Amino acid sequence: MTAPASPLVLAHAAYRLGDAYRAAGAPQPFVEVRDIAALEEAVAEAEVLVVSGLWRPSLLERAPRLRFIQSVSAGTDQFPKDALRARGIRLASAQGGNERAVAEHALALMLGLTRRLPEALRHQAAATWRPMITDPARREQELGGRTLLVIGLGRIGTRIARLGQAFDMRVIGLRRRPLQAGDPVEAVVSPDRLHEALAQADVVALACPLTPETDGLIDEAALAAMKPGALLVNVARGRVVDQDALARALAEGRIAGAGLDCFREEPLPPEAPFWRMPNVIVTPHSAGETDHYEGRVIDLLLENLGRLRRGEELVNPVV
Repeated sequence: MTAPASPLVLAHAAYRLGDAYRAAGAPQPFVEVRDIAALEEAVAEAEVLVVSGLWRPSLLERAPRLRFIQSVSAGTDQFPKDALRARGIRLASAQGGNERAVAEHALALMLGLTRRLPEALRHQAAATWRPMITDPARREQELGGRTLLVIGLGRIGTRIARLGQAFDMRVIGLRRRPLQAGDPVEAVVSPDRLHEALAQADVVALACPLTPETDGLIDEAALAAMKPGALLVNVARGRVVDQDALARALAEGRIAGAGLDCFREEPLPPEAPFWRMPNVIVTPHSAGETDHYEGRVIDLLLENLGRLRRGEELVNPVV
């Protein structure tokens, strides 16, 4: 079926962006598409495109009128920024729209691992009442008093750090900029001291963007620097972690567990070892999903459209 022409295209496989746009008053006509084929047709007339996961670089050749892309996600590594810049197409991220949700999800993964919730769910499915555990090392753990290392102290990382403090954790952060007043961390470590920081941490939370510097940041050597009882939580990007090295470290007991929301390949293939590891929680890149998200993206879109008309700086400008 041919998608109707419109200067504004909302493109997402699941999110109800159209409903949120209507609720905001729908100041201009729009078309909403949910798959790549429909997007390839609709983008020919688009001046404004709201998109994230459905984006393909080949769409640029089909979009001669495109002038602005509002990313549905905080991450924008999928967009060819140099090519957009060469065509005069502006790009803004949705940074901040899901920071609370992602930070809460990171904490949920920490709690799920320390309170052994996957094991509890397996016992529940089998209607098995687990007896009390004699060995203290095999019991549930507390977050309080443990050291949390947050890698990436942007909006999400900063909120994760605050939640860690609320659970009485000692929190340190890793970023280039040194400690500043108001930072919710005890100390800030520079990236060149990554292994030193990893050696201190009981929980490592990844909240950094994917850049050339963070691609493969948690590699074999980084995992070897972690404590044997440490946990790794990834709500950043899958490629920040060497997944093969992580699978080996988990299988060999060199780290205690992992909570993973993002992966090198998504959907995560059925043969991936993480599905079957009892010390791993897998979530389907859902950390940012929340019942408020569509409204926040549309609010950003409308604000940025107004700023473009007035010649003002965008909110969350990328290109």
